[in-house]
Amino acid sequence: MLATFMEVLDTTVVNVSLPHVAGSLASGVDESTWVLTSYLVSNAIVLPATGWLSSIFGRKRYYMASVVIFMASSFLCGLAPSLGALIVFRVVQGLGGGALQPISQAILLECYPRRQRGIGMAIFGVGVVFAPIIGPTLGGWLTDNYSWRWIFYINVPIGILALVMSQIYVVDPPYLPRAAVKMDYIGLGLLAVGIGALQVVLDNGQRHDWFQTSWIAQLGVLSAVCIAALLAWEWYYRHPIIDLRVFGVRNYPAGVALIFMVGIALYSSGVLQPLFLQSLMGYTALWSGLALSPGGFGTLIFMPIVGKLVGRWDSRLLIMTGFALAAIALFKMSDYTLSVSFWQAAHPRIYLGVGLAFLFVPLATITFAFVPEEKTGTATGIFNLMRNIGGSFGIAAATTILATRAQFHQSRLVGDVTPLSPGYLHWQNATVGHLTAAGQPPMQAQQTALGLAYKTVQTQSSWLSFVDAFWLAGVLMLILIPLVLVLRKPPDHTRDART
Repeated sequence: MLATFMEVLDTTVVNVSLPHVAGSLASGVDESTWVLTSYLVSNAIVLPATGWLSSIFGRKRYYMASVVIFMASSFLCGLAPSLGALIVFRVVQGLGGGALQPISQAILLECYPRRQRGIGMAIFGVGVVFAPIIGPTLGGWLTDNYSWRWIFYINVPIGILALVMSQIYVVDPPYLPRAAVKMDYIGLGLLAVGIGALQVVLDNGQRHDWFQTSWIAQLGVLSAVCIAALLAWEWYYRHPIIDLRVFGVRNYPAGVALIFMVGIALYSSGVLQPLFLQSLMGYTALWSGLALSPGGFGTLIFMPIVGKLVGRWDSRLLIMTGFALAAIALFKMSDYTLSVSFWQAAHPRIYLGVGLAFLFVPLATITFAFVPEEKTGTATGIFNLMRNIGGSFGIAAATTILATRAQFHQSRLVGDVTPLSPGYLHWQNATVGHLTAAGQPPMQAQQTALGLAYKTVQTQSSWLSFVDAFWLAGVLMLILIPLVLVLRKPPDHTRDART
């Protein structure tokens, strides 16, 4: 769990530090976003290939090597003298970090009998769900009080501890002998280009007007072609990097689709809420992170409780409860106003944190309930990839909705900023009167009042776009509740445990 926590935490703490990175390394904010993109691309490439790489190098050896690569590259990121060097080190860091989540999950699945797997998934879920919640707060605190370089240095002691514990406790399972497998160069190439291009499109699409920009459109086509070719090639190749036959296992396709949606909810809300608080409410990165922290406590408290419930209650009911709680949280966020207090902004995160505990643990357990042991590595790799890709889709969709709905609301509201509107005329006369009384010349007071009016329109438009985005995310969670019934109830392992 330590390695997973370290990897997921690193993904989130970097977000709030980008402006500081850009200023320190004399680069623009747009250029500095490649610090995020480069990591996500290399990480996404490794995730689905984790099972294949484990079978070649041995899972323990590959896992420990990944921890070393991640830890060493984190230290180099902290020392980076330029943006180019930082991006290169982030690529290496992503290659090391890609294996940490799926292998950690596979190890925990094996540590518990099937009836008690919920406990293992609760332990894993603490790292996956809690790290993104405290990440912005920790990143803001380190950046404000020390330096952005410390967001990378903190990985070193965690990595050393994870390495020592892995050496002591992690063993290669007997069903996963190291095998001399023929290298699938074609599959590896298609995977790298297809997933890499998709991640670049999702991460940069909104900033570059999506497919109106030629290179985004070209990358989108390239990604679609390569992923389609990858699926066809991996299905027929004798030694595939990704064993697609795992999708024939009961519950697995539906579980992967649902974790994709969980990724959308987790990451989009994690972007929307701090963005609202910082851009419209004037919160610092630290305080916006603190507003997210109650969700972390909700997750920590309920994750072990849900882990124990999984073996006793129908997992589908627990998942439905999770989606319902997530919907409540998002609808409460859609009630935000421009005068919202800190507690009013923070308390919906409690619902979301508890909801994620009810979602993640039973969903992971029921998804892997029928997966054979020898396919666990591939299954966990794809599962974690789809959660991350879902997060990228969620962030891309959220930012696109904000931009389009802000334009819609601005075009609607600006129609009221006209001398023909009695309300605006009354406000303008009162404002000009106050300004002239304060000593401004009448013409200057007119211009100042007009500027204030348009600034108010922009603020109101942005606020309404956040309301729309939160509301749509809540509706999505409600739609998913009945779809949970597609999952088949796992066999009762209570009887197996007694025998």
